[in-house]
Amino acid sequence: MATTAELFEEPFVADEYIERLAWRTPGGGSRGGEAFDPKRLLEEFVNHIQELQVMDERIQRKVEKLEQQCQKEAKEFAKKVQELQKSNQVAFQHFQELDEHISYVATKVCHLGDQLEGVNTPRQRAVEAQKLMKYFNEFLDGELKSDVFTNSEKIKEAADIIQKLHLIAQELPFDRFSEVKSKIASKYHDLECQLIQEFTSAQRRGEISRMREVAAVLLHFKGYSHCVDVYIKQCQEGAFLRNDVFEDAAILCQRVNKQVGEVFSNPETVLAKLIQNIFEVKLQSYVKDQLEEHRKSDAEQYLKNLYDLYTRTTNLSSKLMEFNLGTDKQTFLSKLIKSIFISYLENYIEVEIGYLKSRSAMILQRYYDSKNHQKRSIGTGGIQIHKRTEAKLSIQDLKERIRQRTNLPLGPSIDTHGETFLSQEVVVNLLQETKQAFERCHRLSDPSDLPKNAFRIFSMLVEFLCTEHIDYALETGLAGIPSSDSKNANLYFLDVVHQANTIFHLFDKQFNDHLMPLISSSPKLSECLQKKKDIIEQMEVKLDMGIDRTLNCMIGQMKHILAAEQKKTDFKPEDENNVLIQYTNACVKVCGYVRKQVEKIRNSMDGKNVDTVLMELGVRFHRLIYEHLQQYSYSCMGGMLAICDVAEYRKCAKDFKIALVLQLFDTLHALCNLLVVAPDNLKQVCSGEQLANLDKNILHSFVQLRVDYRSARLARHFS
Repeated sequence: MATTAELFEEPFVADEYIERLAWRTPGGGSRGGEAFDPKRLLEEFVNHIQELQVMDERIQRKVEKLEQQCQKEAKEFAKKVQELQKSNQVAFQHFQELDEHISYVATKVCHLGDQLEGVNTPRQRAVEAQKLMKYFNEFLDGELKSDVFTNSEKIKEAADIIQKLHLIAQELPFDRFSEVKSKIASKYHDLECQLIQEFTSAQRRGEISRMREVAAVLLHFKGYSHCVDVYIKQCQEGAFLRNDVFEDAAILCQRVNKQVGEVFSNPETVLAKLIQNIFEVKLQSYVKDQLEEHRKSDAEQYLKNLYDLYTRTTNLSSKLMEFNLGTDKQTFLSKLIKSIFISYLENYIEVEIGYLKSRSAMILQRYYDSKNHQKRSIGTGGIQIHKRTEAKLSIQDLKERIRQRTNLPLGPSIDTHGETFLSQEVVVNLLQETKQAFERCHRLSDPSDLPKNAFRIFSMLVEFLCTEHIDYALETGLAGIPSSDSKNANLYFLDVVHQANTIFHLFDKQFNDHLMPLISSSPKLSECLQKKKDIIEQMEVKLDMGIDRTLNCMIGQMKHILAAEQKKTDFKPEDENNVLIQYTNACVKVCGYVRKQVEKIRNSMDGKNVDTVLMELGVRFHRLIYEHLQQYSYSCMGGMLAICDVAEYRKCAKDFKIALVLQLFDTLHALCNLLVVAPDNLKQVCSGEQLANLDKNILHSFVQLRVDYRSARLARHFS
């Protein structure tokens, strides 16, 4: 059975139990092997089952015995609990009786105490009054004999007595007690001075307990405020030794905040008075020294110092907000800051605008000087660079204005030698100056004036960045675009477009990042958005005008290439049999030129503008080639050369990546097939998919270009 008991190990699993039993049986652990003995295993299982039954009966008897014993003990425990409950009830009754008796005795004691207090209080008052009369008599006699007045160690008791005598003396008539009132007042003053001196000495020695004791006595004296002043003065001795007065002030207030509660009964008042003294004396003097030095001589340094000092002062105020300064510490600290900076903040925005204007003008002038450029007086449609009356406009100015808005050749254009007159360095400098101005405006402006001040700064940015720089460059760029019939023209206006777009993205980013937070909740928001919209629209008009004229110039350059390189014999070769099928030299040069312009347009623009401009150029390019092909007569071999040229033009058109442009050149390629197709097949070709929808006159115009057009056979087939 011991062996069987070992098999019941936790955790018990029946399958594992059978496996272990089989393994322990000789001949039962190797299933299917030579040593396996099923009879022996069966016999072992039968014997084991019998052993388990015997064990079960034995355990069952033991369980029954334990259950009987448990029931017996439960009855005995219940009986004991009942007896304890009865004892507890008796004890509770005794406790209630004792409690009632204690309450009765306590009531008697309180009543007796009240009676004793009623008797003792008048007695104590009488004793105190007797003592005060005794001390008052000494002042009447003119000789202070009491130990409390002669012993310096009893200054606390003397202070208490003289304070009470001083109050009593205030009620006495002056004519009869003038002398004694004077003596009491003199002693009052002497003791007050002694207490303040004692407080000062204790503070220098660092004796907090003595300071607290003396301050408690002085609390009832008129000179208590002087005691606070002395404490504040001594606290600041040696506290401002470094260059950073703000850090020194924060450290001082932190140290005093820990100490003042241990010394004074009203620590928040004392700490507030210390902070007020620091602001009105130390900080105000420091701020004045820093600002007055540059107020009239250096506006940039003055604004930087004002921003820095105001920021550091407000940061110090934020740190001081952690301390207990009374109920409305926010208003208290705001008033202190305002008292320091009010004279500087009243005209801050005027200084800011004046500096920004002069600084921006200097940045622009320095740039134009570096380019050896004298700015021209160019009048614009929406923005004026230098305003002048119409009466003063010269004939040349009038010509320039007309030429800028049309393609009429009214004299030579301005030669800028490829200079765009746009500089990202200048733009970054202007935006950086404006960014700093916005930051100062946000910090230094009154909340009610903030949107208005921010709008003025924005107006300065518009004037110098958008008007004086970008718009001037656009106007100059427009004036520098050559006429469409110019040869080898430098078409640099796309560079102007590219740089103007980049600059305006920077301008737009600053508008969103730095201006919008300042005006987002004010009526100035709509005004700023409208101003920005007007600027964009005015510049877009000029950009569109310049791009249109630049495209015209590109087409003009292609015309010059075709006129110079394309020969009439290209399409009517003298020897039809010795012509190699390839594209002409004019086609090669035009395609090379077009590919450069397409690449330049892609690099100069972004977004949908690229496709829009390329579509316009592609349409004009197609029209040019279409009209160019109409100028020649074509032999059979010449027609093949024309088809090869158009195929190359079509390949060039694929670079545009515009479906319409490619479709136009596909149609043109199909039209060129009319130059070589056999007369019998003309009608079939014309009714093909690409030519079926074209006007018959267009088809006829191409057929007429064939050298064999006048043959009766061709006319008959095409009629």
